[in-house]
Amino acid sequence: MTAAALIPISAPQYLCFANTRTRRKPFVSFRSSLLIETASDEQTSPETPSESVSRRLILLRHAKSSWENRSLRDHDRPLSKSGRADAVKLGQKLEQLGWIPQLILSSDAQRTRETLKIMQEQVRAFLEAEVHFISSFYSVAAMDGQTAEHLQQAILKYSRNEIVTIMCMGHNRGWEEAASMFSGASIELKTCNAALLEATGNSWEEAFSLAGFGGWKLHAIIKPDSDLLIVA
Repeated sequence: MTAAALIPISAPQYLCFANTRTRRKPFVSFRSSLLIETASDEQTSPETPSESVSRRLILLRHAKSSWENRSLRDHDRPLSKSGRADAVKLGQKLEQLGWIPQLILSSDAQRTRETLKIMQEQVRAFLEAEVHFISSFYSVAAMDGQTAEHLQQAILKYSRNEIVTIMCMGHNRGWEEAASMFSGASIELKTCNAALLEATGNSWEEAFSLAGFGGWKLHAIIKPDSDLLIVA
């Protein structure tokens, strides 16, 4: 498949974004026309970390969906019974590891919405996260090699420095492609599997600048029905 232009991220209900100028290594340039808002002459928030911190990125594929109603569009398919059970288990495992996101960026497809809703019902801490449903997350996942850059731009648009854990929810093949590109490892994400990635930076922009593509540390792969696969 030839590379297609990235689909602009839909306008958020609300967003906060702070741009911190840092000395950065060269890394892959963006091909998208997405505009990233910046703030000039902005005072640093008292809550903003003053030194490099570990930035945690969760890439979660939605739980298993149902094909029972063949008249539904793919975008509108709900979770299956087993998918709902897996979403419960996955949320509990993230809680056990202490990987609770402060910002959640999700595809607006029904199966990703339902996966998140179940996790929020089971783990109250998920309700405290800022959530944005992004329609382009659904379509970009089908484009060869496009998802990693698209996710990076979305994260830079919606994040702020005091946020240390972000979860992006979406679809294959894009999600496992992005996890592999960020980490430099070959990663397989079946339904309701999550890749936990880490990079260091005073801001998310700096973390992406320093790690680039291939420099994110793969901390773990978590699955609903198997032991935690802790990589490091």
